[in-house]
Amino acid sequence: MSEEVTATPLLTPAGGTPAVIDNETSLKSALEQLSKGSGPFAVDAERASGFRYSARAYLIQIKRTNGGLHLIDPIPFGPGHSLMLELNDLLNTDEVILHASTQDLPCLRELGINPKRLFDTELGGRIAGLPRVGLGPLLESLMGVSLAKEHSAADWSVRPLPQDWLTYAALDVELLVELRDKVEALLVDAKKDSWAKEEFASILLAPPAPPRVDPWRRTSGMHKIKRKDQLAIIRELWITRDEIAKSLDIAGGKLLNDSAIVEIALNPVTTKKEFEKVLRPLGLRARWLENLKAWLDAVARAVALEEKDWPALRTNADTLPPIKLWRDKFPEKYAPLSHARARIEIIAQENNIPVENLITPELVRRICWAPPTPSTSQSSPEIVREHLLSLGARKWQADLVSEAITASLLEKEALPTPEPVPETTPEEA
Repeated sequence: MSEEVTATPLLTPAGGTPAVIDNETSLKSALEQLSKGSGPFAVDAERASGFRYSARAYLIQIKRTNGGLHLIDPIPFGPGHSLMLELNDLLNTDEVILHASTQDLPCLRELGINPKRLFDTELGGRIAGLPRVGLGPLLESLMGVSLAKEHSAADWSVRPLPQDWLTYAALDVELLVELRDKVEALLVDAKKDSWAKEEFASILLAPPAPPRVDPWRRTSGMHKIKRKDQLAIIRELWITRDEIAKSLDIAGGKLLNDSAIVEIALNPVTTKKEFEKVLRPLGLRARWLENLKAWLDAVARAVALEEKDWPALRTNADTLPPIKLWRDKFPEKYAPLSHARARIEIIAQENNIPVENLITPELVRRICWAPPTPSTSQSSPEIVREHLLSLGARKWQADLVSEAITASLLEKEALPTPEPVPETTPEEA
């Protein structure tokens, strides 16, 4: 048996933790140093998710070979600042490396930073077929070092930022350039580098997500709501909370969490005493009482609504029925879907890639729900391929799965549901 290799803890950047850049003079100096470096830029951003309403960046980390490691506080500069635009121009002279780029790109773009060339180490790891693709696991498996993650959920909006937090943030980019090269080598060896390039380009070209329709419907615990009048209370409380949270730049859950909103909808309250009684089982928090009048007013508005003004229990949004209903209520749709899933699973295994990265499951459901003509009556792989591309699949994805989906669309009988494996006692085993 081979000995397990122990990763070496990465405790501090090789050049030490740099001071935070929070004024024009120091940012100009950083830009000058970075411009003298070479190769891609390792970039990361820290937000205050769960603490603030906004998703803005509260710290930006950048490192470049021979260009230094820099910790930039973007708050003193703000969106559209000339030095932020200068930073954007500099970053676009080469490739930008991000880990899980879709998380950081929105807050970077808010500041005017729009990378034109991208390498995403997390997504690259997925496509390469690595089992664990968090930054820590990748550094451990590919570079033999380990990162502490104790500050990953910290409130990065606090000022001044503690020194150990800054060291943690700096380490996120300390070896990101070297990690990028390791991941790329795996992709090249597996002949998947062109797939990764398509994915990275697609991320940069993707338009901003449109605003959600009725975002209040995503309140956690909505499955408990069975009546329209209760739904009206959910809506009023959510909208009120959102307005207050936005004005104060505080995460809505800090003001009144979703569990509390659902409980109030189930048990409408009109007084402080009732409010406290309903929420005490949840662990009544003092902060919930700070806006008590706003919550009671919201409930009163909802209760006063006429029935015609209650929200519908279900919307007519462009969403498909839950998959659990397909077999019984839409068997003609479920049959091809069951075969497509099975065939795509095999292709994913053959290519050592997660199914969700091989092809977005939603696209498979959509093409099985509304297949292009005449794919249900005759084999038409090119039509299926073009339809997949129109739905947003990348070329490499459509090339790999179009024939499997084409064959599946001709299926009329669903695959049988696997029988559950019976439990055995130790004696039977």
